[in-house]
Amino acid sequence: MPVHPGLSYRQQGLLLTGGGALVMSPDALLIKLIDLPDAQMLMWRGLISALGFLLLVVARHGRNTVAAYRRCGGTGIMVALLFSLTTCGFVLGNQYTRAGNVLIILASSSIIAAGLSWVILKERLPRRTWLAIGVCMAGITMIVADDAGTGSLVGNGFALLAATTLALNFTLCRRRPGVDMSPMLTFAGLIVGLGGALVASAGGELALPDGERLLMIVGLCLGIVPLGVTLLQRGPLYLPAAEVGLLLLLEVVVGTLWAWGILGERPTPIAFVGGALVLGTLVAKGLYERRLELRVRQAVSGGD
Repeated sequence: MPVHPGLSYRQQGLLLTGGGALVMSPDALLIKLIDLPDAQMLMWRGLISALGFLLLVVARHGRNTVAAYRRCGGTGIMVALLFSLTTCGFVLGNQYTRAGNVLIILASSSIIAAGLSWVILKERLPRRTWLAIGVCMAGITMIVADDAGTGSLVGNGFALLAATTLALNFTLCRRRPGVDMSPMLTFAGLIVGLGGALVASAGGELALPDGERLLMIVGLCLGIVPLGVTLLQRGPLYLPAAEVGLLLLLEVVVGTLWAWGILGERPTPIAFVGGALVLGTLVAKGLYERRLELRVRQAVSGGD
């Protein structure tokens, strides 16, 4: 189902992925503010987000909800398993190291996705995409330069797990063109939530968060996560996996701005330069490729 019949496939992909990245931008900040033990955080995030994903699927597909799940097939099962690992890596990474460390490592999913697409899908990426990825990674490195040497090895390892499984997830989705894998995110949430519940129960940590934390968890897991991740998961229907990973850098930049504004962190001049570099590269690349797209359309129309 197209986002808008008047938009090209590329425009729809940019709208979905860019929108999802922006919706997800406060995620790392809210995890820090909620500040629950590991197992509790995974339990509540998984179970509540599973409900949110299910509600979205029902709202979109209605009577065809069961068919939407069946269409995902075996690839959908792999997507659910991979995204459950992405969730665990992202949440636990934020528990053990600074949000900036997690975000920059997550941004490496674009590099990983490019390599996986080349190996698995035999996709050839234009030089401008590789160049944009390199420039954006340089900008992200500048943004979190102060954090890069202070994070824990465990937290960075979890963040790398999130980046790798996210890249593999998007690459797998490209193997089933035209099939929306976002319904399977419901099962990813259940896997994370039930796993967290088992660990919390074994450690005697089953407890309902206090009022303020509970409100933040519900807002994050019932609203932000289901909507943002569903948009991101649909991105590979329209864009190569590496392009999706590149647009995820928006979440890094805007997420850093959230942390600056809410937590009162003062950005350094080098961080400002890095953010401008990332956003400028994304805008320039988008405008350039939009121009190429218009040229192709004009050439096709002229040939007719």
